[in-house]
Amino acid sequence: MLNVPQPNWLESQEFREVLSQVMNELLNAKITELIIQREKEVTKISILERILRVEEELKSLRELQEKQFEAILREMNVRFEAMNARFEALQKDMNTRFEAMQKEMNARFEALQKDMNTRFEALQKEMNTRFEAMNARFEALQKDMNTRFEALQKEMNTRFEALEKRFNFMQWFVGAGFTILSILIGLSKFIK
Repeated sequence: MLNVPQPNWLESQEFREVLSQVMNELLNAKITELIIQREKEVTKISILERILRVEEELKSLRELQEKQFEAILREMNVRFEAMNARFEALQKDMNTRFEAMQKEMNARFEALQKDMNTRFEALQKEMNTRFEAMNARFEALQKDMNTRFEALQKEMNTRFEALEKRFNFMQWFVGAGFTILSILIGLSKFIK
């Protein structure tokens, strides 16, 4: 090595401390910068890896969801078909029961209608016989009233005729009496 005289200030404690301090600061700044840069690179790499992992996970989740959805859809289709079959069977059962009930109701209504018709016809016959009896009684009563009225009319006619004869007799008698009296008064005046 060369034997170059070194200045004194290089050997001084102060210089060493300042140098050490400056070196520490520069090294700290560079190390921090390097760490930050490395962290950014690592962060970038880890973020990219995470993004890739998340995308792969999302893709697998999507595929899993699609499979689950298809399985659920198949299960629901099977259930709906079973429900449709049960509903159709229930509908057929209800239709047959309703038709049977309708037939029974029709038969009962027809029997009731027949019973009501026979009762109505019997009632109608009874009413007809009663009305005929009432008509017969009314006609008999009418005939009796007519005969009584005719008898009363004849009796009244004979009475009126008798009364009219009496009035005629009294009228002639009063007229004759006044005539005789007038003649007597006239004769008495003439004679006097």
